[in-house]
Amino acid sequence: MQIRRREFLCLAGGTLLGGCANPDWAKVEIAEPVIDIHQHTNYHGRSDHNLFAHQKAMGVTTTVLLPAGRHYGLDAQCGGNESVQNAARQRPGSYLFFANEMPYLKEADAVIRGNLQKGAVGIGEQKFRVLADSAYLERIAGIARDFNVPILLHFWDGDYNMELQRFPKILAKFPTVNFIGHAQTWWGHIDRNHNPAVIYPTGKVTPGGLTDRLLADYPNMFGDLSAGSGLNALARDPEYTVAFLERHQDKLLFGSDCQDAEGRGANCTGAQILSKVREYSGSKQVERKILCENSRKLLNL
Repeated sequence: MQIRRREFLCLAGGTLLGGCANPDWAKVEIAEPVIDIHQHTNYHGRSDHNLFAHQKAMGVTTTVLLPAGRHYGLDAQCGGNESVQNAARQRPGSYLFFANEMPYLKEADAVIRGNLQKGAVGIGEQKFRVLADSAYLERIAGIARDFNVPILLHFWDGDYNMELQRFPKILAKFPTVNFIGHAQTWWGHIDRNHNPAVIYPTGKVTPGGLTDRLLADYPNMFGDLSAGSGLNALARDPEYTVAFLERHQDKLLFGSDCQDAEGRGANCTGAQILSKVREYSGSKQVERKILCENSRKLLNL
């Protein structure tokens, strides 16, 4: 298999895990590299084998695995730090992992730091019951600053990193830490008139939403397009989406966060997000940034 230079750069991040990809399982024609910033092991019981097949079917060349903390499995039965590291060891060169722990546990600092020392390239998914400017989040941001890695956050006012309007305090206090926003509240707030009670809003977007402003005003704020919330934001108002992708082309990251085993078709959220990004990117340059280059830069691959 011949891989062009740009494709090599996007695959090369996996050397953090040691060695090159095994050519026996990696023999697949890669048209263009794709980095998936958001996947999980044991997602509602999905096996590693099915995860690997899913990512290959989507055409993903580099996958970032996000572990759960000690309890609750991110409310999705996801695997923890050991699980994502085990999966990454099975596919060196194509799978990376983050470190995670519940921020209010006294041992969280040691757990996250220890797993960063083992090769984690970020922290998250932080999906825990705290306010968006809590001292707990400041604690995690301090670790990210020490290790120069990003933090991926699940914003949902119903339960996790609540009250997004509080978050600029964290962004301002930690200007050297890159934060990645994700989930229902984050993507609902592309609309200036967003009603927080509506988890998956529909219809035309009123420009000037909080999320749009955070991406524009803070160099250390990025957006993860994964899950039903990201897909909904892309699909609800195509005219707005084209302008949004153009405006924030250096700040948006492809992620899937889907639990299916197919990796294609209507049952796969990730495949649908890929399709929407390709459809609504105004140029090939914008598409390539969102699907690969932004994540490569953010993760220092």
